[in-house]
Amino acid sequence: MHLPFQIFSPEEEIIDPIFEEKEIRLFIKRDDKIHPFISGNKWRKLKYQLEYAKSKDISHLVTFGGAWSNHLLACAAASATFGFKAIAYVRGEEVRNPVLDMCRIFGLQLIFVDRESYRNKEKIFSENHDSKTSLFIDEGGKSELGLLGCADIIKELNQHYDHIFVASGTGTTVAGLQLGIEQNNFHSQVHSIPVLKGADSLLQDFSQWNIDPQKIYMHLDYHFSGYAKTKPELIEFIKNFVSSTGIMIEPTYTGKLMYGVYDLIQKGYFKSKSKILVIHTGGITGLLGHLDLFSK
Repeated sequence: MHLPFQIFSPEEEIIDPIFEEKEIRLFIKRDDKIHPFISGNKWRKLKYQLEYAKSKDISHLVTFGGAWSNHLLACAAASATFGFKAIAYVRGEEVRNPVLDMCRIFGLQLIFVDRESYRNKEKIFSENHDSKTSLFIDEGGKSELGLLGCADIIKELNQHYDHIFVASGTGTTVAGLQLGIEQNNFHSQVHSIPVLKGADSLLQDFSQWNIDPQKIYMHLDYHFSGYAKTKPELIEFIKNFVSSTGIMIEPTYTGKLMYGVYDLIQKGYFKSKSKILVIHTGGITGLLGHLDLFSK
């Protein structure tokens, strides 16, 4: 069963003097334009899970995330759009913020759980929900169906790229890109810029999905001290990038991604004549938790 949903995600070239100097062309796939809230890889990871739920007459979605989670907001908007009821278990003490307020407006029921209990999400689901009527959606949309949704990015591309970059949290998107390359006989090199420390653990997930981790380049130096952590040079880069391109990025994912790509270009990492694609994974509402850093 296909969802009645049309996407728009063009490939746009970014112009910068450093690219001309290095004889590099840089493009960005604007998955952030797919939807204001179900955007980027959030849509990619949810698409086939929602279609599965529809095909099985499942009426409720049950998901998980932190207090500023773009995934929770995407699930909330998707539930309202496609006629599901949805519950989200939120990690940590009860709080209010703009992202959670928007989730509530979309009709998402929020249940806050302590961090220790949250570690066993499958137990929370099994003790409170019936799998015949409710679908378990893991934090960040991580799943094999999510992997397939991210693989679809490759078959949409209008041209060949030597390198394809994406920011990584759960690793589902970058693994899906590699799967898509293998499915479509592309020869692009896939690169991951993890946004959290200890990203070596993603390699095990790649193997579990039958994705060869040796085929994905991991650039481990751009997490800026950890998930959702920032440094002044990252904030300054984001300001300059947004004001010069008109493309909004945020500090948790796409800001670190673009910082890393620009840094690699400046360091001469790529051969001349290379064409590079970065995937904009959306989630711009994550910027709301960092706005104070941009006013300094």
